[in-house]
Amino acid sequence: MFSSVDLTDSLSGSSVTATVKEVERGLQEDDSTLSLITWNIDGLDLSNLQERARGVCSYIALYSPDVVFLQEVVPPYLNYLQKRAVSYTIIPGNTEAYFTAIMLKKSRVRVLKHEITPFPTTSMMRNLLEVHATVSGNELCFMTSHLESTKTHAEERLNQLKLVLKKMSEMPASTTVIFGGDTNLRDKEVAKLGGLPSNILDIWEFLGKPEHCHYTWDTSQNTNLNARYKCKLRFDRLLLRAASTGGQIIPQSLDLIGLEKLDCGKFPSDHWGLLCNFDVVL
Repeated sequence: MFSSVDLTDSLSGSSVTATVKEVERGLQEDDSTLSLITWNIDGLDLSNLQERARGVCSYIALYSPDVVFLQEVVPPYLNYLQKRAVSYTIIPGNTEAYFTAIMLKKSRVRVLKHEITPFPTTSMMRNLLEVHATVSGNELCFMTSHLESTKTHAEERLNQLKLVLKKMSEMPASTTVIFGGDTNLRDKEVAKLGGLPSNILDIWEFLGKPEHCHYTWDTSQNTNLNARYKCKLRFDRLLLRAASTGGQIIPQSLDLIGLEKLDCGKFPSDHWGLLCNFDVVL
């Protein structure tokens, strides 16, 4: 099903690559900041996938983030990214069906190792992808996942969240841990756990719960699914466990991306992406 889709067929790939390089030439590397995007790019929806993939790449070119977390990547989408986003190291969480990936800017992020932890009782091929790296001399662990979907799988989703939080808490004290992804979480589910551990913060909450980036899955505004129901949820989240020694990575802003319709009449994804900017205090 997926191998029959060639994203390079009707895309002007060279123009995307040129745009990435042109934007990056105009940006000076700044050791005092860190930028990150997390986005469920809905590769499972094959309609207008070529134009939507080009749309996602245009946002990456525009913001030139240091790190990108992606969910619902499919093999031809990964292949397209590997050909076009040449300034990034791309580490996938799998290579079959659909999966997550982490993109790390080669000029900024030094990758040390990566690890994939399967969720033992998932029925949807879900796992946790983590990349250990250094940025400006700071030790970081970047984690992404796509937690079990739908309301009826809340118990499995919470088991997966518990595993993520345990992994975050167990990282060395000198390491800053940033988790981001499509959590499919409802607020009442997190409350059921008694909230997050005291050493892990939800970045949206830390920044004062800004309304402009509250809902990342909003069928009242995003028409990709042509859903008859109207539903607003904060599925996509970013969590931070700060390092207790050394440099500090402090969230400064959070914004939605992917809010503009493409020429095909669709948005790049049925999810909005999240763009987060951090200050790096050495």
